[in-house]
Amino acid sequence: MSRSPNSSSVLLPIGLLLVAMASIQGGAALAKGLFPLIGAEGTTALRLGLAAIILTLIMHPWRARLSASSARSLLGYGAALGGMNLMFYMSLRSVPLGIAVALEFTGPLTLALLSSRRLLDFIWIALAVLGLWLLLPNEQAHAPIDPLGMAYALGAGVCWALYIVFGQKAGAEHGGQTVALGTIVAALLVFPIGLAHAGSALFSWSLLPVALGVAVLSSALPYSLEMGALTRLPARTFSTLMSIEPAIAALSGLLFLHERLSLPQWLAIGAIILASTGAAATARGKVPQPRPEP
Repeated sequence: MSRSPNSSSVLLPIGLLLVAMASIQGGAALAKGLFPLIGAEGTTALRLGLAAIILTLIMHPWRARLSASSARSLLGYGAALGGMNLMFYMSLRSVPLGIAVALEFTGPLTLALLSSRRLLDFIWIALAVLGLWLLLPNEQAHAPIDPLGMAYALGAGVCWALYIVFGQKAGAEHGGQTVALGTIVAALLVFPIGLAHAGSALFSWSLLPVALGVAVLSSALPYSLEMGALTRLPARTFSTLMSIEPAIAALSGLLFLHERLSLPQWLAIGAIILASTGAAATARGKVPQPRPEP
């Protein structure tokens, strides 16, 4: 039995999106392998630096016309991007990948629900709070989550929300060059931190293949695939599908990093996924594109 053209046209962007999410989380797992060598700070610096070079070569950001007013939103966008990447990698030092991504998702979820007064939206808020409560350290927890690592992941979520706010303004002013310009700003802000932490080890040629792999898997490849999916899917459908990313992250952590989660931790991830999916599916007005990575 042959598939209808309509079915194929939907399956292709969904497939692109799933590959993009798997690529992002595979890149995060690969990045974690660099932590013992150059730390989370050095890994973030390398990823953003290489991503900035790749995106500069592809998008030619020097063609953008900057003004004093547009530069402010661009600086905010780049600072949010750099802070999000740095704090997310800092969280991965002590928090399993799936849990870190789920905690990070609370940022855009809070932003989406901030101005809402509908009863349905309070259900999504309650689910997200339940997920966070299940992750809080307690005496009964078999493998309690590091509070500092949780704080870094939640901080990354705050930066994600700021990324969306500043990104919408910067995107309206600079169009296609926004991502490259923002990544350059993020790299300029984070690279000195990575250099101060890792020193000359940051320039070791032996790290370059893995660092390039992280930059491609976490930035260039998924960004291209997601753009392909976004042009073929409604924004609401795109955002709803993106909400399953914490589950993909948890599976990636299990497969590549051998991070085994307890039942309450899986339930916490499930509650946050359900809250994010519900919020995206029932949102009123424009649904913001949820991808924070360049």
